[in-house]
Parts: sequence; structure tokens; C-alpha cells
Amino acid sequence: MNFNIKFQRVFILLLLTFVCIHSTAQILQPATTPNAAQTELIKRGYGMFIHFGVNTFTDLEWSDGTTPASAYNPTNLDPDQWVRTAKEAGFRYVLLITKHHDGFCLWDSKYTDYDVASSPVKTDVVKAVADACKKYGLQFAIYYSLWDRHEPSFNDKNPQAYIDYMLNQLKELFTNYGSICELWLDGGWKRSPNDWGIDQVYKLVKEYNPKCAVSVNHTIVNEEGKRKFTLPSLMTEDNKYFFHYFPSDFRLWDPKIITKFDKKQYLHEGKSYYLPYEHTICLSSRWNWFQKSAQLPVRELDELQELFYWCTDNDNSLVINVPPDKTGRIREYEALTVIELGKRLGLSANKPLPKNGKFISLLKPAAASSEFVDKDITYKASFVNDGSLDSRWLAADTLAELTIDLNPAEAFNKISIFEYKDTKNLPDGFSQIRTGRIQEYSIDIFQNGQWQTIYLSTEPMGDCKVIRLPRNYKTTKFRLKITKATAPPSLYELSVIKLL
Repeated sequence: MNFNIKFQRVFILLLLTFVCIHSTAQILQPATTPNAAQTELIKRGYGMFIHFGVNTFTDLEWSDGTTPASAYNPTNLDPDQWVRTAKEAGFRYVLLITKHHDGFCLWDSKYTDYDVASSPVKTDVVKAVADACKKYGLQFAIYYSLWDRHEPSFNDKNPQAYIDYMLNQLKELFTNYGSICELWLDGGWKRSPNDWGIDQVYKLVKEYNPKCAVSVNHTIVNEEGKRKFTLPSLMTEDNKYFFHYFPSDFRLWDPKIITKFDKKQYLHEGKSYYLPYEHTICLSSRWNWFQKSAQLPVRELDELQELFYWCTDNDNSLVINVPPDKTGRIREYEALTVIELGKRLGLSANKPLPKNGKFISLLKPAAASSEFVDKDITYKASFVNDGSLDSRWLAADTLAELTIDLNPAEAFNKISIFEYKDTKNLPDGFSQIRTGRIQEYSIDIFQNGQWQTIYLSTEPMGDCKVIRLPRNYKTTKFRLKITKATAPPSLYELSVIKLL
């Protein structure tokens, strides 16, 4: 064979192999184990969400795209402080809102004049955060709203007109700011799933970083092709639920929380795909995402710690929203909270994320002195240890007892209780105030034929009560006895745990 012909054939074969590998990198493949992007997401595990934009200056969670760019006017903009805080707190990555539903962009985009370049403070925030992530050794992720209430092409009868607008902006983001590890898309409910060009977005992203994880909020539905979303607390069976947005590398349902029995296999056109889950929660106990003018309380450290363990379990991940205020800085008391949480957890960039102990009460028989019945719903005692933070036990009386049968061979030294709280929605439509019911209670164990109290409280239980015991205990029965409450008590979950 002529050498030149042989060389040409080899070259063509290598070229075809390269094209094949390159093209398959843009397509989500059926799998039962994590792909490269998912592996990196699982490894990161813990990130800081940053909501910042025109809404920060209007005390709104959502605005309609008519707020003038001049409203955006931080007096002491300091993205380095944001990322430095994330580093001190033990976060592995920073997830920045680059454009929310209002359409205002935190970078100078040549495709719109509704951005920081048209505001009094023209700093390219995306660049500043990306640069700070490089400086402090954190990975950089971005949130980008599909829904844009400002951009005229969004209302074009041809969906591709706005898809092209998004692709142009995303190309700016993926070519000008270094490596981006995650793209978090939102607002998909405003169009048919097929009109977003998610496949085009996915392909563009993978061309710049094959290991960048991509997803759209409300990723999963009950029936293929129908817009009936599946709550994460129902995702306890493999190959039962379907992609709403394909392709996606992970599941999102902001701000819902998965169960202890979360499954990873989801269907698209008859094929099964592996999908981990990323949680999003607010640092604020008011559940505000954008910072408000008033200083608002943060969640208690016990609640944050237990949510961390819950949300990063089973190869899932967590981002906690820590928003800067109008000055352009994270408030010091909020920064200190996440830093203290990181210290409590013993987070280190070189160590795996810490785990909770062994849950010895999970799915064990539970009974209560009363169970409230509302129409066709019974708020059963068994809901307190079913591994779900969506279901709850509700008593029919203010004085109530709850018992759980335990294996007497298994010791425990920790108790974690998530109390249901009454909520009052605030005027912005998102924020809320939570008010507890349980005021006084005891924890008892059955030993030698009688109940023995191992913990007594005359203070309100709080959002999440964590009791750490200096001794190990074993028992056949565990009891929560509520002796004072402002209304019939209710619990999402009660966990009896052995710290390892």
C-alpha cells in the first residue's frame, strides 16, 4: 500500500475518533454511575449561593424588568469579601446569580444595556467573583435565569430568537471568566420545555467545559411530556419519574429537600440516567434570597448543621445562600455564622465532607397519644421517622406523647428533632416568619420497667433541636413527652442517632 494513502487513512480514522469522542461529550449518556461532571459535583458537595442584583436595592425577591439600571448602586462593592468569607467557611465553590428573572446582568454584556455597565457602579461582578475564586482556590459556578422579563426577544413568536440571545450571553460567560463548574438554570415554567433550547445550551456549555454540571430548576416530572412536577420527597424509586428538561446532569427543586431514601435513576425516552440532587437553602431564617434593608435573623447553627448532614448525604450536594446587602458586602454577623458552621463541621478542603452518625430510629415502629385527622389525611406518628422532611406527625391535643421502639442492642448519644412551625408570609411573597408550638418537653427512655428522663427542657424547642448526650444509652422504647404547647404539637422528623 502506498505510504501516503496509508497515512491518510490513519489520519482520517484518528480524526473520526476525535470527532466521535468530542460529539458524545455533548450528549448525556444513559448510566447507573456518575459521569465526569456529576463526579465533580459530588466531590464539591458544598457551595455558597450569592443572590445580588437590582432586587437587592428594592427589597424585592422578584422584579419585572422595569427597575432602572440606575437603582443598582452598591456603596462599598467587595466581591473579594464574599469569596474570602466562602473560603473561611469551608465552602468548595461559589454559585453566583449572573442574571435573575428581571434580566439585569452582573457583567457588561454586549447583547443588552440592562447591566452593570449602565449602572452607577460599573464593576464587572462576574469577573470580580471569578478572579476571587481563583485567588482563594474555590470553584466558580453561575446561575442564569432562562426567564427574562426585560429582554424584548423573549416575547418573539419564534422561540429561537430568544434562545440565540441566551446562547450569546452564555458564550460571553463561558469564554471570558475562566472555568465554570456549574450552570444553574431557572424560570423554565414560563415556556414549554421544548422552547428553551436546553439541548443547545447543554452542547454549548460542554464545548467549553465537559465537566461543567448543567441543570434546570424543577428537573423531574411524574409523567413524561407533562408538566406535573415531582417533589424530591417522592423520589424514592428508581426509574419511576421522568426528565422535564433534558439533558440535565443533576436534579433541582428549589428549595425542597430529598429523603433519606433518595434514588438516582430517572427516565427519558425509555432510557435510564443517573442524576444526583443539589439542595438550595437560605442562611436567613426568614427565607429571603436577596438581602433586605432590615437586618434579619439567621438560622440557628444546630439547624444549619443538621441540614448540612441531611443534604450532603447519599452523594447529593448543598448550597447555602449568603447574600450581600446594599453596600455590596456580606453582613458581618451572617459571615460569622457560616464561618462558625464550617468550624463546627470541621470542614477542610483536603478532607471528605463530614457525615452524621447512624440513624437507629429510622422506620422503627412509632406511636402517639393522638393523631390529627383532616379530611382524608391522617398525620401519623410514623411520619416522624420516615426519612422525609415533607411529611409530619400532628397531635390532636396540646399535651401529647410520642414513642419509638428501638433495638436495645443499638446505643445512641444524639437526638435531632425538626419541629413543624406555623408560618406567616411576608409582603414580598417569599419571606416568612416561623413560630413554634412546643414550649416544654422531656426525653425519656424505658429502663428496668420504668421511664427515666434523660433530658428536660422548659424552653421552646426551636426549628431544629439537637441534643448531644455525654453518655451512650440503650433502650427498647424512646419517648418524647410534650408538657406545654401553644397549639397541637407537630414534628417533621425525630432522629435517634449514634455518633460514630
